Amino acid sequence: MAGKKKNNKNNQKKPPQKKEITITTSEKKKKKETTTTTSENNNKKSSFEEEGNNILPEEESGSSGGSVYDSEDDGYYHNEDDEDDDEQQTDDETDEDYDDDSSEEGFEDQGSSDEEELIDEQRVLNDDDEGGVEVLEEIEDYEPRKWKTNAKRYLTGAEKAPTSKQSEWLHTDDLSSDDEDEDGVGNRIGRVPLHWYDEYDHIGYDVHGTKVGKATNKGDRLDRAIAQSEPDANKFTVYDALNDKEIELSERQLELIRRVQAGAYAHPEFDGNADSIDYFSGVNKEISGLTSGRIERKSKFTNQHSKFERQMIQKLLDQLRDGEITLDELKGKKKKTNNNNEPKLHLLWKGDEEDELAFRKGPQHLPAPKVPPPGHAESYIPPEEYLPTEQDQKEWEDTDANDRPHGLLVPKKHPNLRSVGAYEHTVREAFQRCLDLYLCPRAMKRRLNIDPESLVPKLPRAQDLRPFPTAKCIEYVTPYETDMPPIIRCVSASPDGQYMASGASDGYIRIWEVQTSRLLYSWNLSAIVAPFLLTAPDGDKDDTDDNKENKEKEASPTSVLPVTCLEWNPNKSHHCLLAVVGRCIVIVATGTGNAEGSMITDAFLLSAKRGGNVTTERAMKAIQWKALPPAPKQQLVLSSHDRNCGPVAALVSLKGEVSSVKWHKKGDYFVSVSPKAPGGAAVLIHHLSKGNTQQPFGKRSNKAEPQLACFHPNKPFLIVASAQHIRLYHLVKQTMIKRLLSGCRHISSIDVHPATGDHIICGSLDRRMVWFDLDLSDTPYKTLKYHERAIRSVKYHTKYPLMASASDDGNVHIFHCTVYSDLMRNPLIVPVKILRGHAINKQNKLGVLTSVFHPTQPWIFTGGADGRIFLWQDV
Repeated sequence: MAGKKKNNKNNQKKPPQKKEITITTSEKKKKKETTTTTSENNNKKSSFEEEGNNILPEEESGSSGGSVYDSEDDGYYHNEDDEDDDEQQTDDETDEDYDDDSSEEGFEDQGSSDEEELIDEQRVLNDDDEGGVEVLEEIEDYEPRKWKTNAKRYLTGAEKAPTSKQSEWLHTDDLSSDDEDEDGVGNRIGRVPLHWYDEYDHIGYDVHGTKVGKATNKGDRLDRAIAQSEPDANKFTVYDALNDKEIELSERQLELIRRVQAGAYAHPEFDGNADSIDYFSGVNKEISGLTSGRIERKSKFTNQHSKFERQMIQKLLDQLRDGEITLDELKGKKKKTNNNNEPKLHLLWKGDEEDELAFRKGPQHLPAPKVPPPGHAESYIPPEEYLPTEQDQKEWEDTDANDRPHGLLVPKKHPNLRSVGAYEHTVREAFQRCLDLYLCPRAMKRRLNIDPESLVPKLPRAQDLRPFPTAKCIEYVTPYETDMPPIIRCVSASPDGQYMASGASDGYIRIWEVQTSRLLYSWNLSAIVAPFLLTAPDGDKDDTDDNKENKEKEASPTSVLPVTCLEWNPNKSHHCLLAVVGRCIVIVATGTGNAEGSMITDAFLLSAKRGGNVTTERAMKAIQWKALPPAPKQQLVLSSHDRNCGPVAALVSLKGEVSSVKWHKKGDYFVSVSPKAPGGAAVLIHHLSKGNTQQPFGKRSNKAEPQLACFHPNKPFLIVASAQHIRLYHLVKQTMIKRLLSGCRHISSIDVHPATGDHIICGSLDRRMVWFDLDLSDTPYKTLKYHERAIRSVKYHTKYPLMASASDDGNVHIFHCTVYSDLMRNPLIVPVKILRGHAINKQNKLGVLTSVFHPTQPWIFTGGADGRIFLWQDV
């Protein structure tokens, strides 16, 4: 019967009918008893046939198959009485229709019915305790919209496409999202937060740019929930927040939602377990082609390898032996890093093609020089100044083509580009170009692709390295009687920082008060030492006529000897200084101390006032100690500290002029250098408290004349600098420790780091300042070239990590130099300031000749050839 009914249903389509729908309910008892209830709706179901995918009539559906509306996932139709009905119908095995339908059709629990869909819209559940049957109003079968179906969507052949209403609703996948709003009145703001429009009367804009207004009486969510609970309300609506309106769901959308909620595929014709189709042929599915079914050769099944395979094996063995691949790469455990068989990819316009050609095998590739780009003369409308006159053309014709300004080209002016003809010398210039490339020699110049920023060291900011002198604060005006001010040759500061002494080219030394720039004392040393320069020592047989003439010239009253060097005693208890005038070293009592300091200074200089006490014969031939008469009472500026002050003694060099003197750190010993003195008399060490002189060197090379000398601050070392080298001597062991190669032409100044003594700086006349680290090497650690002319003075600060260099260019450079106790860290040298203020002397082209740091403050004193003395402070 079921089969016949199916055939009749497939051949004809029934018109819409009015049906009386009843729902049976019963009281659920506490005990497990089931009451058999029947209903016409329980005998109805909708399903799809397995073979033709045709929807069966609702009258033939059995009740045991169950619809998706009666499942537990359906929130609209779940009822406890329906569960009892399902259990009762399951036990009933005598239902003939049920057996026929279930055995023949194999019901697919994924379908739905039209009547139950309409019942869901009008059903009102009765919650009475007593069971019964409620008769609903008669409902006319709803004729949904007829959608055009595409026969290609279904199986072809003898099978027919389904004609049910659900299938028509589901066959509308051709619609796109844009078809839902054909008029373009919907909101088109995209993914913009809607709360941005809370303060406006609209919620967005449509495709025409018109504002989309908000709903006026939409209420809140509670109002909508109450409205949905009313019997006559349309429950199949959703709220569209983008357009701010309620949207009624269509039949197709409801069907899709119900199928998805029931756990079925959205489309009933989708086959989730389709049979796989083998698209490959042959034994090996990875091989497809004409030769896939070819019989393998016999050699494939034996150990006989082909010639090509033997070549591949030999190539792999050669690569393994040469180290190009490893055993893991050969076995496949590790991926090959370099595969020579793969083509190498490269950029076309990366710019280093010439470098690659230079490193390839074979002869070296020399790229041809590029042709210069055309200029204004090659233009078809050249400027007027490039157009030759008739006279110019005649001169060009008489000269060689290589000597002409534009070669064979004669600039011409054309009205437009179309009027430009072919160049008549094209072949000749191309031939000449080929001759140049063939005959002219070429050299390879490698281009260094180095970023200039990477060469500049990363230095800290100058503001982070303060304090250091930045501004000119005080000027010390030197009195003079001539037309030009005297040249300031040297300056020196007292150890307490209250006083400063200066030596000038007029032979005067002057003592200044630092804070007030007041001149306290001044002595004319050139006139004081003049009588001692004519006297010759006993037994001096080296005096020639030229030497005697020079001595008489120095001692003449008209000649003025400049003060070339000035050093204040570093000991605060000893108020004296040393001044170099010609061949004399003058010991001057400054008188800057109090009564107790004056007494200590008098006792300290007692041996010098008595004429010294030289014990060695070799030292007697080199130097002579002489006491000086008391200084005259008349001074330029009088001071209250006038007791026991002035020049007290002089050391006269018998072998030549003295170039420099330097105190020991303790203030009792000092060293003097006479570059022209013969033998070992060039460097002498003097003991001031005993009035004695020692000659540490017996002989020296004539090529290495000593220029400067100083003591090591912590060790018994003597540092002697010649014109190009610096030597370190151990005074106790009497041996040379180290020789430093400066790389300079002529060393002009030298200084030792006052804290560690392991760092030496020297300045040269070839504008170099060289930094030596005694722990590293005998070559310079740093060579600084910041000045434009010769360097005259380099100095360390005794307290702050500062360093200065003065030059003939009129500038003083201040450096921050931090020396670390950790031997693994290099010194930090940073230029922080350039002090400009001195003028260059136009006569002798000299600039800043001397500089010295303040002993307790980050200040510096400078003196130059312009006769001015400045104090630079940290402002």
